[in-house]
Amino acid sequence: MSARVADVMTTNPVAVRANALFKEIAVRLRELHVAAFPVLDADDKVIGVVSEADLLPKEALEAGYEGHPNPLGRLLHHAERHKAAGVTARDLMSRPPVTVGPFDLVSHAAHLMYDHKVTSLPVVDHGRLAGLITRADVLSVFGRPDADIRSEIVQKVILGEFRTDAAAVSVHDGVVTLEGEPETSELGHGIVAAIRHTEGVVAVDDRLTYRPAHD
Repeated sequence: MSARVADVMTTNPVAVRANALFKEIAVRLRELHVAAFPVLDADDKVIGVVSEADLLPKEALEAGYEGHPNPLGRLLHHAERHKAAGVTARDLMSRPPVTVGPFDLVSHAAHLMYDHKVTSLPVVDHGRLAGLITRADVLSVFGRPDADIRSEIVQKVILGEFRTDAAAVSVHDGVVTLEGEPETSELGHGIVAAIRHTEGVVAVDDRLTYRPAHD
C-alpha cells in the first residue's frame, strides 16, 4: 500500500518525560486508555517507550497470594528485575525505541509492529516526536471506498504503469476481481502484483486468462 505514515498518524500524541514516576505513568495509561507512551529527554528527543508490559514486572515480583512468594518472580530475566525496581520512565522504558518517520510507508510501520510485537510506534522527525501510529491507524487504509480503489487501479496501474486495457476490474469490499486476457503472462502477473500493493486492497481475485508460453 502506498499510504504514508503522516496520512494516518495521530498528531500531538501524549508523551512522558524521562523523570516521570511509576504511579503517574500507570494512572495516565489507564485514564487515556492507551498501552504505551513515548519517553522524551530534556531536548524533546524520543529515547524510549514505556508500556503496560514494562510496568508489569513490579507487580509480578510482589509477594503472592496470602504472603507466599510469587514463583514467577524467580523466573524473571535480569532486565525485568531491573524494571521491577525502577521508579521512573527512564528506569522502566524499553530502549532503543522502535520508531518510524512521517514519510515512511504505512506498510513499513505494519511490518515493524508485527516483527516487534508492539501496538504503536512513535513517529520521529529529526529525533523529535511528530506523532504516533497505532495498529488501528494502519488498518484504517482498508476503509478506502471501492470506487477510489478501482479508479486508481484502472488509471494509474493498468493504463498508466502497464499501458494496456487488457484487464477488466471490479472491486467489492476491497477485493479486486480481474478478468481479461493480457498480451503475455508476465504482463498479467505484473499487473496482479502491482494491484496487491495498491492502498486499500484486501485481496486480488485473479481471473485473467493467461496465454500459454511458446518455446
